[in-house]
Amino acid sequence: MNVFDLTRALVDIESITLNEERLGEFLHAYLAPLASRFGGTLERMPVEPRRFNLFAQWAEPGEPLAVTLSTHLDTVPPWFASREDEEFIWGRGACDAKGIVAAMIEAVKELLEAGRRGFGLLFVVGEERNSAGAKRAAETPRGSRYLINGEPTENRLALGSKGALRYEVLATGRMAHSAYPELGDSAIHKLIDALAAMRAIPLPSDLLLGPSTLNIGTISGGRAPNVMADEARAEILIRLVGDSAATKEALDRAAEGRAELREVLEIPALRLNGIEGLESTTVAFTTDIPMFEGQWGEPFLVGPGSIHVAHTLEERVPKSQLLEAVHIYRGMVEELCRRASK
Repeated sequence: MNVFDLTRALVDIESITLNEERLGEFLHAYLAPLASRFGGTLERMPVEPRRFNLFAQWAEPGEPLAVTLSTHLDTVPPWFASREDEEFIWGRGACDAKGIVAAMIEAVKELLEAGRRGFGLLFVVGEERNSAGAKRAAETPRGSRYLINGEPTENRLALGSKGALRYEVLATGRMAHSAYPELGDSAIHKLIDALAAMRAIPLPSDLLLGPSTLNIGTISGGRAPNVMADEARAEILIRLVGDSAATKEALDRAAEGRAELREVLEIPALRLNGIEGLESTTVAFTTDIPMFEGQWGEPFLVGPGSIHVAHTLEERVPKSQLLEAVHIYRGMVEELCRRASK
């Protein structure tokens, strides 16, 4: 299959987070002849029952890998099948990140056919939820000097990415008939006041990454319109651009006396290196890179497609960017192999 056919084949296999097994098996079968023909190895890296990372490498015996190309197998819901027109391939995962998987594989094919070695492919599960696959990979590094992580950056090399700080905000109260509010204590009112105070927090800004932002993603609670709510909760996510200490302190003050804060996840903001000749950008989303903990080498971040259509019903990837990504990945591998050999 060419890069367009492979992208569509991958999109048409539903792999919403926790359900990546069938896609992993398809890619294992697809990569096995490539590993066999060019003297590589291919393995499943167990993560959880019925979930595994996929790792392939082509290197001389005893020699460390110069570079690993990596992205994720899972997608957000809802799944919808692929279609294409003259300009785009559409479907869930088209740009985040199944088109990237296809472009990386096509680049590896071209490198192997040109006699190149010293690189690998690492496809991980769980990036869209908790980076379970990347965390597992960090526990089993393979000595790679460089890591090319694929996310939709419109084929521009990201020099930085914002981090993420996620909380559950929990409020409790006492039920009462809404006609007699003095007899109760509304958890929803407390939660609203806490969230309003959080929205008023002045968040920092960074010259490279821009402003930190706060999003209230979910709100739930209460029993009925005529009952004072005894419980309420929300989920918030802050996009970090630097150290989180001052933001955490401000959130604690906003919640004090109103709600309980439970930290769910923190991913730090990143500064990344560029490569001469490649156009650069910065991105506001987070990636698996921090979860690799440097165990797979110095990271770079680049991939086809726009993050603005990822996670939407309009998800698509330009065919021209898929072809360009194959060229970019091949060139990056060649350059990083050259650096590793010095």
